Amino acid sequence: MADTTVRIDGDALRLPGGVAVRFVRTLRLPEKGTHPLPPGLGQFPIRRVADYPDTVPEAWRARGGVMLPVYLREAMWLSFGGTTEPAALQVGVGKVCAVSGKPWSDRLSREPQNYVVLPRQPWLDGINSGKGTVRQFVAVPLGLGATVEGQVTGEEVWGGVQLQSFALKEHRLAQWREQERLRAERTRSMPQFGGYGAAMPAAAPAPQGAPAPAGRAGRAAAAMGLGVGGSMRQEVYEDDRPLSDWAERPSGRVFVHLVTPPQWRRITGEAPPPSPVDRAAYTRAGLPWFDYYDQDAEDLAPTDTLEAVQPVGDWIGDDHEPWQAPAPGQVTPLKDAQGKPVEDGDW
Repeated sequence: MADTTVRIDGDALRLPGGVAVRFVRTLRLPEKGTHPLPPGLGQFPIRRVADYPDTVPEAWRARGGVMLPVYLREAMWLSFGGTTEPAALQVGVGKVCAVSGKPWSDRLSREPQNYVVLPRQPWLDGINSGKGTVRQFVAVPLGLGATVEGQVTGEEVWGGVQLQSFALKEHRLAQWREQERLRAERTRSMPQFGGYGAAMPAAAPAPQGAPAPAGRAGRAAAAMGLGVGGSMRQEVYEDDRPLSDWAERPSGRVFVHLVTPPQWRRITGEAPPPSPVDRAAYTRAGLPWFDYYDQDAEDLAPTDTLEAVQPVGDWIGDDHEPWQAPAPGQVTPLKDAQGKPVEDGDW
């Protein structure tokens, strides 16, 4: 029987089939205009819900999974660097698919595509809301209607983030492994030259500013979900495999609860991370922003559902944070399991 165990490895989630997911803190973009990819400011800490049975809300115990602390209107992106084998990963925001805008499903779909393809997709910064663009993930409380879930479904019931992975079918995975073995042999046999033009390993790009992986029964909780912020240049890649290559059932899934900083301290006894640096200070320091493209990949067309989602500022007002655009020289072009099992629950 296949292993369906999800584990925490440092601050990464490891899903079956070699899938790695990190939640990366970042700068929130202005809600007007289209911008380069913002930098990573470190990873959110992750803890198992099951480790805090006396302090987490009862509903969270029933859903299982993990939790991470996030500030009101803090932005994040998901890094998939370190994923070791091909996988189809579904990403839900309040059980709305961040790729298709359709309700959460335990099946893969291609019309519209409801998953990202790993490791080709190195990261996901937001919902697929425009041709060649996404709108940034931004944390907001449930109950205001500002989340993607609230705008798409008319209700705010779930919040959080949901992840579900599908592996290649066994014969397709065996073929891929053999191709990788042959590629590695060819790479080892090639002359190695330093500098420009040297052979590079066929690995996913390093996450945006995040550390590269080895080898970018308590009281009621103030539940948090994800709305959207500014638009950035990022493609969500179309799958170039037939749907029949993928397993029909998921190999693993996990519910990620979003916790306010005071709630994090009350549940875990730990101090939450400090509030992220403001973007004007980051830009003034000359630190890099990013542009990424893959000329061999096809971008998915956005769905009407996700194109219509409005930014959180339209719901809860402008916070008047100053915006200082990065200078051209600051935009850096990029490339053409351990621990105890995470308990799943009812969701």
